[in-house]
Amino acid sequence: MAPDKSQFRYEPAPPIPTYDEAIASGAGSHTVFEAPHSPLDATDHTEGHSLLGGTASSSSTNDRTRPPRGYQPPTVETDDEGESWGSSDDDSDSEADHVRREMQEMEIDDSSHRSQSIWGKRIGRFSLPRWKWGWRLPQISLPRFRRHDANASLESATTPAANGNANNSNNEEQPSSASRFAFPTFGSTALFLLVGRLLALFLLLGFVYLIFVSDVFGNMSRRLGSGMFNPNDIRQYLESNISSNQIKDNLQHFTSYSHLAGTEGDYALMEDIELLFRKYGLEDVSRDTYHVYLNYPKADGRAVEIIDDKANNGKGKAIWSAKLEENDRASGLTGHQTWAFHGHSKTGDVRGRLIYANYGSREDFQRIKDLGIQTAGAIALVRYYGPHADRALKVKAAELAGFAGCLIYSDPLDDGFKKGDTAPKGPFMPADGVQRGSVSLMSWVVGDVLTPGWGSRENMPRMKKEQTKGLVKIPSLPLAWRDAKVLLQHLKGKGHRVPEDWVGGVPDVEEWWTGDHENSPIVRLKNDQDENEKQAIWNVYGSILGIEQEEKKVIIGNHRDAWTLGAADPHSGTAIMLELARVFGELLRMGWRPLRTIQFMSWDAEEYNLIGSTEFVEQNDDMLRKDALAYINLDTAVTGNALHVAGSPVFKGLLMQILDIVRDPYENATLKELWERRNANDLEGLGAGSDYVAFQDIVGTSSIDLHFAGKGHPYHSSYDTFEWMEQVGDPDFVHHTMLGQVVALLLYELTDRPVLPFDMPHYAEKIRDWTGEIVRWVEDQAKNAKDAVPKELTASLNSMIKASDEVMEAVRRFVAWEHEWQSSVIASGGWEPSGWGRRRCEFNSKMAWFETDLLDPEGIPNRTQFKHVLFGPQLWSGYDEAYFPSIRDTVASGDWGLANRTIAKVANIIKRAAANLAEGTLGG
Repeated sequence: MAPDKSQFRYEPAPPIPTYDEAIASGAGSHTVFEAPHSPLDATDHTEGHSLLGGTASSSSTNDRTRPPRGYQPPTVETDDEGESWGSSDDDSDSEADHVRREMQEMEIDDSSHRSQSIWGKRIGRFSLPRWKWGWRLPQISLPRFRRHDANASLESATTPAANGNANNSNNEEQPSSASRFAFPTFGSTALFLLVGRLLALFLLLGFVYLIFVSDVFGNMSRRLGSGMFNPNDIRQYLESNISSNQIKDNLQHFTSYSHLAGTEGDYALMEDIELLFRKYGLEDVSRDTYHVYLNYPKADGRAVEIIDDKANNGKGKAIWSAKLEENDRASGLTGHQTWAFHGHSKTGDVRGRLIYANYGSREDFQRIKDLGIQTAGAIALVRYYGPHADRALKVKAAELAGFAGCLIYSDPLDDGFKKGDTAPKGPFMPADGVQRGSVSLMSWVVGDVLTPGWGSRENMPRMKKEQTKGLVKIPSLPLAWRDAKVLLQHLKGKGHRVPEDWVGGVPDVEEWWTGDHENSPIVRLKNDQDENEKQAIWNVYGSILGIEQEEKKVIIGNHRDAWTLGAADPHSGTAIMLELARVFGELLRMGWRPLRTIQFMSWDAEEYNLIGSTEFVEQNDDMLRKDALAYINLDTAVTGNALHVAGSPVFKGLLMQILDIVRDPYENATLKELWERRNANDLEGLGAGSDYVAFQDIVGTSSIDLHFAGKGHPYHSSYDTFEWMEQVGDPDFVHHTMLGQVVALLLYELTDRPVLPFDMPHYAEKIRDWTGEIVRWVEDQAKNAKDAVPKELTASLNSMIKASDEVMEAVRRFVAWEHEWQSSVIASGGWEPSGWGRRRCEFNSKMAWFETDLLDPEGIPNRTQFKHVLFGPQLWSGYDEAYFPSIRDTVASGDWGLANRTIAKVANIIKRAAANLAEGTLGG
């Protein structure tokens, strides 16, 4: 039978209330909407009534003030348009439940006590801008999964009668074990929205990925790192935060006890520096151990005596003994002061006739020979300084002249009261002052003399002491002029009267004589010492990693070991370097980082033969040739008030900019103005005096050494104390502070300027000037040559001139790219366009590699450790600079065939460096 239509009469849904109706009270003017109850719902819907407004009796005054935040008028949705309504009560109750669910999902808070906001939902802790118009994030409505039983799934296939039975059963929930989820059909609006939103999400994620893999964020990282800081603010911070008091405290601590390389005192200071590096926040702090040949004096192992040899058999007794040691300057300090000796000297106990030979140069010994004085087996007495300031070359020259031993003293005419006030009240050496030092031949072999060319790790092979070219073969000792006076007095009337330029300043020496092989007093020289071929030494490193080119490094170094207390040499430099580490560490804590890495390095065993720095370079030579951009050296940093700078010409332009900023408070002038008053128009040349040697001459890292010098200082003596520095050297530590400011700015500019500030045009000009000088010198030597000069020499010299011209042209073309880069940045509103960052980094690398390209892989003939064709120590003047050292060596040797080949080879190396600089367009 057909069903009764009245049974299924459609009852319209109650009207949807307006916003005001939903919140109004019973006393309001609007219609009160009360959700009808379903007969199946026996629970109390107080919460639902309250949310929808309810009756007047259930509402409070506060409830009527404003609607809850984020409220939206409810809507009626159904996922099944064909599904028939059950009853009006059922529908009303379902509608109320639906509204309640949506409001709960929206996290509605109906409290009126919270502050009002234009946002529908709180967005974490971010502070978002307040727009003039409101908006809300779209909500993604996921399709609901309805559960149907088996009977419901067959509804559409039944007859109307069956539909009626099924309809009657809708009022009861029928559990079923065979259930399934009904997914929305393809045409569903919800599915289209879901697919569209997912596509939009994937597009957004893809766009973000493309941004990250592109060069945009590579360029932006600099602005988010160091770029967040104004460069001028950084410069002002560096200038104003170098503390003279902190430098003074550093110096006082590091001069509190003796610390020869490899000793307990040295190890203790190494640990102090390592601790300070960590305290200041440096990264990758580490120590680096090498095992090298060192020697140490024995308490009773040294003697200089005059022997009474009436029997003429060399076995007489001593009638006079030198004091050797200085007056005690270590009172109140830890341990005893270092004994007077020569590092890397030969052990021996020899006796011979005493002969005075002025400064101990090869020319001086030749003059002795020309006077007919036999030198075989004799003891040489020479004075420090002169044309060959390197004490090792004095000993070597004496050895080659046939002497059995060598004594070197400090003469007052060169370093004593004849020059001015003496220590501790002045800068010059007192009567008992002894200048210690090494006599290893650093201009011949640098670093550990038993492992030349490779890092001296403990398990590496070693040469025998007799095989190395770096050690002298006769014993030697240093003397104070107090002791030398007695020896000189005993020479009176023996040999020949010396020429006027050989006369020194030792008082109470009435006449100066050379002595001879027959009548001179016999002198005993004893040098018994401890030697260790695998003595441990320790370098310490700390870094500030770069944000753009972490692998590229600017290195600042200072050696830690000292012959005595070492206030000026080396700890004026140590105190400044540690202060720089502190100030840059503070910047790091503030969030600043340089574009390129800064490395702070404390070297060990520099005083013996530049060992610590050289072993590091030899151990890491490939990395340094590729990634080391510059090396800044601080050694004897402050002994006076005149600024001296030696280094590669690439630093000239930047240095002048910095010197024009830093002012001398004593002179009320900039350092640049004072520099120009001294007519110091250019950088001095680098010789072989400190730790820059291995960087500049072995791996081709552009190097610079800076210091304030005065008339003198008690060099390598026990008078080089903190008290001397505080009273004489730099009483207010003003020059320490100024040098700290200069080096701080130098470090900052080299590591944080987008374009490396190398003065390539000035370098090209200096190569042209030096080429002209060496060509003229070779031509002069060829005119006076005893042997035949190859005809090809002129062509080789012309090739040198052509090579320098090619460098000028290559540099002119090369630097033009920087102007292109600047124009592109300006055109982009100060932002570096995509792709230009990579090209800029290539540009910087090419600048640094130009120095490396000037290396000869085979090295200087007979001195193969030194590989730079422009820079290197002279063979017989180690402390002095020599441009084109390989050419000078071969010409001086008289081997003109080798000299010609060397000149041609150097010319080709310079041409290759120019070609490498000019080739390509930097990835254009």
